[in-house]
Amino acid sequence: MPTSAASAAREILTGLHEVMARRGSTQAKLDQVVDLIAEKMSSEVCSIYVRRDGALELYATFGLNKAAVHVTRLRLGEGLVGTIADEGRILNLDEASSHPQYAYRPETGEEDFHSFAGVPIVRREEPIGVLTVQHEDSRKYEDVEIEALQTVAMVLSELLANAGIADGTRGRRRETGAQRLEGLKLVTGMAKGKAVFHQPKVTVEHTVAEDTEAERARVFAAFRKMREQIDTMTREAEFGVGGEHEEILETYKMFAYDEGWARRINEAIDSGLTAEAAIERVQQHTRARMQEIDDPLLAERMHDLEDLSNRLLRIVAGRVGTAAQAGLQDDSILIARNLGPAELLDYDKRRLKGVVLEEGSLTAHVTIVARAMGVPVVGRVDDIRHIAAEGETILVDGDNGSIIVRPNRSLAASFQQRMATSQKRRAEYAAIKNKPAETKDGRRVSLMVNAGLAEDAATLDVSGAEGIGLFRTEFQFLVAATLPGRETQLKLYRQVLDAVGDKPVVFRTLDIGGDKALPYLTDHKDEAENPAMGWRALRLSLDRAALMKAQARALIEAAGGRTLKVMFPMVSEPWEYEEARALFEEQVDWCRKRKRMLPSVIEYGCMLEVPSLAEMLDELLPRVDFLSIGTNDLTQFLFAADRAEPRLAERYDWLSPAILRFLKRIADQCAAHGVPVRVCGEMGGRPLECMALIGIGIENFSITPAGMGPIKSMVRSLNGEDVRKKVARLLAKPPRGLRRSLETWAKRQKVDLG
Repeated sequence: MPTSAASAAREILTGLHEVMARRGSTQAKLDQVVDLIAEKMSSEVCSIYVRRDGALELYATFGLNKAAVHVTRLRLGEGLVGTIADEGRILNLDEASSHPQYAYRPETGEEDFHSFAGVPIVRREEPIGVLTVQHEDSRKYEDVEIEALQTVAMVLSELLANAGIADGTRGRRRETGAQRLEGLKLVTGMAKGKAVFHQPKVTVEHTVAEDTEAERARVFAAFRKMREQIDTMTREAEFGVGGEHEEILETYKMFAYDEGWARRINEAIDSGLTAEAAIERVQQHTRARMQEIDDPLLAERMHDLEDLSNRLLRIVAGRVGTAAQAGLQDDSILIARNLGPAELLDYDKRRLKGVVLEEGSLTAHVTIVARAMGVPVVGRVDDIRHIAAEGETILVDGDNGSIIVRPNRSLAASFQQRMATSQKRRAEYAAIKNKPAETKDGRRVSLMVNAGLAEDAATLDVSGAEGIGLFRTEFQFLVAATLPGRETQLKLYRQVLDAVGDKPVVFRTLDIGGDKALPYLTDHKDEAENPAMGWRALRLSLDRAALMKAQARALIEAAGGRTLKVMFPMVSEPWEYEEARALFEEQVDWCRKRKRMLPSVIEYGCMLEVPSLAEMLDELLPRVDFLSIGTNDLTQFLFAADRAEPRLAERYDWLSPAILRFLKRIADQCAAHGVPVRVCGEMGGRPLECMALIGIGIENFSITPAGMGPIKSMVRSLNGEDVRKKVARLLAKPPRGLRRSLETWAKRQKVDLG
């Protein structure tokens, strides 16, 4: 095997170019291709599987039993080949039979071969086949060999597409009736419009270059034009000054100017690829590497790089490519697999009414930018790009995380009615925005909001919240490519405090680690089978004291002359709280000695998310100024039920007697010690659950801004003493359906549950 990826791939590409130029059947050409690859890679086996009628069919082979050709078939997800096609990833194994997905096919005669490597053959983002090599000896294939296979797979994609023998290359049947699709609510709001495909991909039609230097010049010019576009776009973004979206765009620019990325594209051109194929080839390699890393933050970095790759491809190919550059019509719903933040900013927000993504997450860069633009987004809508057609009507319900494609009259009318009802309810909530959250018998309830972005702090007046009961400081870290320094943190905290004025803000120290791992802070020791219960939050911060010291100093200086409220997450035992508080006090002394302005008051609290802390409240409560209950983590820990596991959904019920009894003991102990207790989890933002919490004596809540109106309306329609008596009776002798009992009682009492 040649020593460099460029020379290895070049030899194979030269031969492939000759094979494709010859006359002959597709079968004859593929037979020649496997012979060529086996020879150049000194491989004992080379096989090509083609996706036909939903299965992977062995279409050509060198080294396996020829009688198995067109006989051996594997379903998507079946065997090693089916796994590669189903997941779109590379497999590189020194012992194929040890892999859990290995499926033995006796007709192939492959039992003598131990090592195995396979790469997907992809066309228009869909796998249409698999290319594999095998050896008798047990060994992992080197990166140079895998890269050569990926390069060859690109050329095979062109060959299979031209022949039209693979699924995905002969057209696709579509549904024509109304379809409701569930997804993930990313940005709230409701919208109606015509489907517009973002279409960022340029299908690479020609892969083998005739003039390497000419291709290199095309890429150089495209990089220059792309960087000019990004600079202009970030300079002219129309939404507010400051905030996480600005940092995201700066990170995006950093990728655009990454010389390492440009170098890898040039190396791919050296191997004999066209400019378009080289860009796609590098991105396929990046995508494959990212699929091996179970880290949502690194995945976000890949989306940004993929966005840039698509932009570069369009420039090189000389195509407009995206709906943004073609120009939107009025009331458009944008459909895409995923979007980078800069791609979203390309669109006219006056015409863009909503976004539907096949992927997406709550912490995705595009989600944060869309929230700043005020555009509703629904993500994780499977196969939307093949279900909807250009110009079809789509109804986007960002409040519930669902969409309707091609709505009939009744569905459209129902949606329109819900939009009208939603607008009416919002008007009703707006009318009580400045009224107190007070029960009919005069009990005052404190309603604050959870936040994590600078923009959230500026919207307190809109929601009528009394302050921020939980400011998630980790959001700034999640969207940054590198560790935010003290000055960067100080700027954000000061901006938040300035925006809220006299209203209180409770800053929660970093809750990172677990499912919020940061690539620039992670090493192999941080890996865990159950990340939610692992090395995260305060555990990680105490272990990496420098990180917490920098945050402490930034918070202390930002709150100079004002009240600073600090809360520590994931406290398991009182000593952890004491250690964290002592670290903060050390930084107070450090600032005092250097004549820095100190906060007028510092209040310390902690979150009760770990059940063990509830058994130590007699030790903890005399030492804290306030306590917050994080019901999301606490409930899953109490039930040993992962809230992301759908099979356990019914067991993860906030209105379980076990949960309410547990929380009541906490509330009673806090009341006895005179320590304010607040619920900060999602439980407090649901009217029925919040009513039950009031019934056990909790009257302080921090919820999402969208929940402010419904919760305040519920509180103002409720008699506090009556609900306390009702909940007490239910907990003394719990019925099997406690939730139903509460709902029935609330309806009889005319409590507004929204």
